[in-house]
Amino acid sequence: MMEHVDLIQDAIVRGDWPAVFREASAWVEDLARTSRKDPRPHFAMNVVHLIRGEAREAWKTHASSLQEADDIETVRAWTEALLKAHPDHANVYLVTGLFLSQSGRSEQSVDRYKEAIKLEPLAAYPHFFLGQIHERAGRNELAIKEYREAVKLDPSFLAAKTNLGVAYQEQGRLEMAIPQYREVIRLSPNDPVAHSNLGCALAEQGKVEPAILEYKEALRLNPQDAGVHFALGGVYETRGRLDLAMKEYKEALEADPNFAAAETAIGWMLLNKDQIHEAMECFNRALRSNPEDARAYLGIARVYSRRGKQQMAMENYAQAIKLEKDPEQKSRIMNDLFKEGNTWDV
Repeated sequence: MMEHVDLIQDAIVRGDWPAVFREASAWVEDLARTSRKDPRPHFAMNVVHLIRGEAREAWKTHASSLQEADDIETVRAWTEALLKAHPDHANVYLVTGLFLSQSGRSEQSVDRYKEAIKLEPLAAYPHFFLGQIHERAGRNELAIKEYREAVKLDPSFLAAKTNLGVAYQEQGRLEMAIPQYREVIRLSPNDPVAHSNLGCALAEQGKVEPAILEYKEALRLNPQDAGVHFALGGVYETRGRLDLAMKEYKEALEADPNFAAAETAIGWMLLNKDQIHEAMECFNRALRSNPEDARAYLGIARVYSRRGKQQMAMENYAQAIKLEKDPEQKSRIMNDLFKEGNTWDV
C-alpha cells in the first residue's frame, strides 16, 4: 500500500492527474481483494473527477472517502502531511483546498487556492475551484472573475466555460451566457448538459423553437434526464402544446418516479381540465416526494376551494404562501385570495 501512496503523492506534486487516477484505481482494486478499507485512494479519485469536471463520478467517490468522520480525519491527516512535505508545490495546495471544500469547510479552502495561484500563476484549476467557492457563497461577481481567468488560462477548460455561462445566466446576462454554452458544444458536441444549458438560456430569451431543438438534442444524448424532460414540457406548456407537455412530464416521471415538480405540473394540467380527483392524487404524490412543494399545496388548496371546503383550502393556501420562494408568485397567490375576499395574517 505504501507504494501506492508514494506514487500518488509524486503524481500530485507533478500535476500528473491521469497517473493519480491510475494509481488510485489500482489501490482500490488491491483493497477490494483484501477486504480492507481506506478512504485515501477514493479521495484521490475524487480529486481527479473534480478536475475533469465529472460531477456525478466525483459524488460517488465522495461517498467512499469523505462521508464518515473517521474517513475525513484519515484524509485530513494525509493531505496535511503531504503539504508539510511539499510546502512549495501549487498542486499540493490545490488538493488540500479540495479536501477542505469537500469536507464542509469551503471558506477555509480559499486561502489554499490563493496560495496555489501564487505558486503557479498560469494554472487554471485553482481559479476554477475558487470560483466555485465564491458562487456557492453568493459572491457572483467574484465567481465570474475567477471563471473568466480560468478560461483565459485554459481556453479548452469546458467545466470553467460551463460554470461561467451558468454564473452569467443567474445574473440574467443571457447574451454573455449563450456564447459560453455554444463554445462548449463546439468543443464537445456530445455534451448533453451543454445542450440543456443552451436550451434553457434560449427559452429565457423567448427563442422557443431553438430551445426545443437543444432540449431534444440533450435528450437524444441522455434520454433518462428527468430535468430536461421537465424543462421541455414547460416550454411546450407555455406554447399551448399541451399534449406534448403532458408527454414530457410523464417521461420525466418515468426517468425519476420521485420528480415532484413533474407530478405537480401534471396535477395542474388535470385540474385545468376539471379532472379534480386525478389532480389531487398528483398533488399528494408530489408532496410525498417533496413536502415543501409550494405549487402542490396551492393545487390542493384550489381543489378544496372547488369542493367548497374553505377551511382546508385556506390551510393549504397558507402552506403555499409560507413555502413559496418566488416573491412574484407569492404576491400572485395573495392577490387571488384578496379577489376572492379571503384575508388572514400570514
